[in-house]
Amino acid sequence: MKEIYLDNNATTKVDEAVFEEMRPYFCELYGNPSSMHFFGGQVQKKVDEARSRVAALLGADPSEIIFTACGTESDNTAIRSAIEVFPNRRHIITTRVEHPAVLTLCRNLTKHGYRVTELNVDGAGRLDLDELRKVVDEDTAIVSIMYANNETGVVFPIEEIGQIVKEKGALFHTDAVQAVGKIPLNMASSTIDMLALSGHKLHAPKGIGALYLRKGVPFRPFMVGGHQEKSRRAGTEATSSVIALGKACELAGQHLDDENTRVKGMRDRLERELMAIIPASRINGGGAERLPNTLSIAFEFVEGEAILLLLSEKGICASSGSACTSGSLEPSHVLRAMGVPFTCAHGSIRFSLSRFTTDEEINAVIKELPPIIQRLREISPFGRELLKKQ
Repeated sequence: MKEIYLDNNATTKVDEAVFEEMRPYFCELYGNPSSMHFFGGQVQKKVDEARSRVAALLGADPSEIIFTACGTESDNTAIRSAIEVFPNRRHIITTRVEHPAVLTLCRNLTKHGYRVTELNVDGAGRLDLDELRKVVDEDTAIVSIMYANNETGVVFPIEEIGQIVKEKGALFHTDAVQAVGKIPLNMASSTIDMLALSGHKLHAPKGIGALYLRKGVPFRPFMVGGHQEKSRRAGTEATSSVIALGKACELAGQHLDDENTRVKGMRDRLERELMAIIPASRINGGGAERLPNTLSIAFEFVEGEAILLLLSEKGICASSGSACTSGSLEPSHVLRAMGVPFTCAHGSIRFSLSRFTTDEEINAVIKELPPIIQRLREISPFGRELLKKQ
């Protein structure tokens, strides 16, 4: 059975061209880039090239790129740096729909005396910027708001947010793990001070990420030790992964138009046809600006985990909209924040496409999913009532 992989917001396959780029740096060109000899020097050149490639995708200067181990490290570095830079500011602002990489850290910081404000979202997953204007003040050290939500794909008005933050002199960080490589970004004309990205979300390996740090922004390193990354992140660089990230960013830039035309077209067709075929379904984040590859769709009176298991039997890989897979019976914090009714939130599924997704794979989902929903509703008391009304 050939798998149909539509869980690319969780992780992506490593592009073969990326793998070939990194391959020599395991067993042949394994020198330490910090070494003075020629063997390490040739690796340093490739690290520099990778930095330039990442910067090019972001519209940044190479000196503004710090390699990290992952998006979570980048997020933690940004927030911890800001509160060290502004020791007298004890307020942090984020949102209720952030990834745990940000939300868990912020909530932990309340145990150390920080005041954390979590902004609300409306039913479509959109922020109320007036709420941000009311809460940001001279005590705010950092505002950390994701560029695009990993579950719904909803894109936030990052530049407007940045303008509001700047008026109060706070730093602005964005977790752009889901946005980088899917929509155009340009740090040169942006209000963003720090931005986190992760390699495995854009066809590089797991275990590599980067932090964009705008020139002139005050900074304190999270990892201290050696002088790597200009003393901004200690530890010998994972050179093969760094080189892979550079190549992945180069390819992502080349495929941006494809992401926003062909991939978006497939996502829209999947959404349109499922909504037409399956009654009592809704789009989570519908009506808001969304990433071109993400579809979060909810089906009333069925369990998302049951849908996933039956899809998996057909070789289709997607993701649930609830946190049940992590041991909780509660719907995800994102859907709860949006006020999605429990009867829908429990039956939410996320499909996330990539440039490797094909029309044939979308056709297979459109064929296989409707009978699965029908079958599950037939064994659900509320589902049977729904079917009687149709």
